[in-house]
Amino acid sequence: MVDWSLARQIARFAAGDSSVASTDFDLAALSVDVQGPVAGYTGLRPPDPLPAAEVLDRRAWAEVNVGTMAGLLEPVTERISTRLESGGPLVGPMKTVTGAALAAEVGLVIGYMSQRVLGQFELSLLQPEAPARLLFVGPNLDRAVEQMQVDRDSFLTWIALHEVTHVFEFSGVPWLRGHLGALIREFLTTVEVRVERGAGGGLPSLPDAKRIAETFREGGLAALVQTREQRDVMERVQATMAVVEGYSEHVMDAVGEHVVASYAGLREAMEKRRRNRSAPERALQRLLGFDLKMRQYELGKQFCDGAVQLAGVAGLNQVWEHPDRLPTLVELERPGEWLARLQRERALPAGAAGALPESS
Repeated sequence: MVDWSLARQIARFAAGDSSVASTDFDLAALSVDVQGPVAGYTGLRPPDPLPAAEVLDRRAWAEVNVGTMAGLLEPVTERISTRLESGGPLVGPMKTVTGAALAAEVGLVIGYMSQRVLGQFELSLLQPEAPARLLFVGPNLDRAVEQMQVDRDSFLTWIALHEVTHVFEFSGVPWLRGHLGALIREFLTTVEVRVERGAGGGLPSLPDAKRIAETFREGGLAALVQTREQRDVMERVQATMAVVEGYSEHVMDAVGEHVVASYAGLREAMEKRRRNRSAPERALQRLLGFDLKMRQYELGKQFCDGAVQLAGVAGLNQVWEHPDRLPTLVELERPGEWLARLQRERALPAGAAGALPESS
């Protein structure tokens, strides 16, 4: 139903400049070089060779992610199409209008993101057979180096540490990809699709803009989640992603301090870059949910830093033993309580309620 070719066209247009990069730094070789230090610090061991790093322009990155989004939204768009089938003689126009609107929204969001993403470990959570890719957006890396006024080679090494750590997480933790994929599927099955007839009995009526605005002011798009079931799944997704992002943020600093030539000042420069947005851009980021992404970085890193301070890397790595070892949203702010919970669970006799296997 969704015109994904239209979404790609809009994404390419919104992405703007299609130049790759002015840097001649070999990110493929660099990503190989940092694998040893990441493995040494984290103890994670991916069973297969990591994908070779690719440097893309913004438009190419946008096209890749439109394809990923198409697979992610397929369960929802199928239900929308089914609901629209009851539109009688207007079913064709209704599908066209709705599909174009969804395509435009996806294209604009991904086009916007393409101007800001530095790197990405791209993998499909709902299509495990799809190959994973390690991507870097060349023009954005160049712009970040210029804006932050940092040493180029050191900065690129630092960013490579972050993305390679993501590869180690998803490749070295056997259950992580499937766990997140299951959560996403569970959430998508709870999304209620309503297609109401307009006052004249024609095209679907628009949502209540006043209600959406009021709800948005209370907590962003995440507040539009209506049911307890949806909130439960959303909280588990947010907690998991906070750990995934925070772990990479922790590793890029812990390892970067030893392997990045001009490491000093990189974290401060990055945080300043993240904070220094114009008021309209901050509002747009909140609307699109990027404020939640930034919160994931911050809260997740604080959790990982705190856990390592209390129990070392081995203590933090308990998050990778089993999905039930992951912290809750409350425990993300209290790593000591999370560690205490795991200690209590380990003390339970084998087979007791709440007890988990030592590994999975």
